Amino acid sequence: MNEDFFICRSCGFEIIILLLSGNICVLLLNFIKMRQFFLLAVFALALFSCSGGKNQGDTSVPAFELDNLLAVADQAVNDTLTVVGYVTHTCMHSGKRCFIVGESQKTSLRVEAEGEIESFSSELIGSKLSITGILKERRLNQDFIDEMENDVKQLQQEGAEPEACAAELNNISEWRQWMADNNKDYYAMYYMDGLKFEVLD
Repeated sequence: MNEDFFICRSCGFEIIILLLSGNICVLLLNFIKMRQFFLLAVFALALFSCSGGKNQGDTSVPAFELDNLLAVADQAVNDTLTVVGYVTHTCMHSGKRCFIVGESQKTSLRVEAEGEIESFSSELIGSKLSITGILKERRLNQDFIDEMENDVKQLQQEGAEPEACAAELNNISEWRQWMADNNKDYYAMYYMDGLKFEVLD
């Protein structure tokens, strides 16, 4: 009986040691797993932060003063960008369109109200705006320009306002000069589908 008892004590002792060892193993295993999980979480967070920063950089919208934009407009057609300029005119009836000019007052751009823009109020005339939108291009080919020139000359003969006709003919002359200077068979007119804007001053 003592032997059985001893054997039981021995078995019990071994079992206890085994159980204790098992618990220790489990605790150690859990600790290692927790440590691995923690390190993995830190690594994932760091990777996410780096990726997030890169994505923000990739999706940033380039900004241009209007005078500078028109110099590179042919390379930015259908791109989303921000342009800064002064409002000279807004559509009186619907407000769905405005025109802005650059610092030089020599270049202008038509902006259509799209996206978050419901309309352009006439109160914006004279304001400096930062407008984000999609740059678009309309090409006037040689046939269209010839037809337009003939129409203006016909209006001249019919007694239309001389100053207005002279201004249109001057525009057409500038278009032809631009085509010759740039070796193009069309004149490019740029406009923007505005998505949102901010009043700067």
